[in-house]
Amino acid sequence: MISRVNKHCTVELQALPQRIGQVRRIVSAQLRYWHLDPLIDPAALAVTELLTNVHQHAEPEKRCTVEIDLVLDQLTVSVRDHDPRLPRIGAAGTGSTHGRGLALVAAVTSSWGVQERQDGGKVVWFTLAVPSAAPAAAPRHTRSAGAAVTFERPPLALPAAGVRTAARSAVPG
Repeated sequence: MISRVNKHCTVELQALPQRIGQVRRIVSAQLRYWHLDPLIDPAALAVTELLTNVHQHAEPEKRCTVEIDLVLDQLTVSVRDHDPRLPRIGAAGTGSTHGRGLALVAAVTSSWGVQERQDGGKVVWFTLAVPSAAPAAAPRHTRSAGAAVTFERPPLALPAAGVRTAARSAVPG
């Protein structure tokens, strides 16, 4: 299900590899529709990494919801699932093919965080600063108070070629 109301989009899915690729394309198309082309590569990479984490780790099922919100000068993308275990940045060895997803999210976003949900699940989210030339949306809503962890860092400008070659995902699409 996809809905667009005042710069908001929601996608519900089962986090399987083929669906992750579809959601990456939906996020890219939505940002293109909102004229946020400079945010497409980092948003697509980060949402792919969060959905891959749901696919690899979420129990008992892989069902999740992706929400995209554009509020003023900030894009927020969140992934909600039903697994209560909180993600953490791992210490991947040099030969490891796993354990770098959240480090990539931290590297290409303005901030990211985790919020526990009262239903036993969690929301993992990231933000991207909207370039000043892009249109802004009217305020829609704010995150509810609760147990949340936020990780902030200054925006990182990556060359487009570096994002595509250095951050390939194993998820098709």
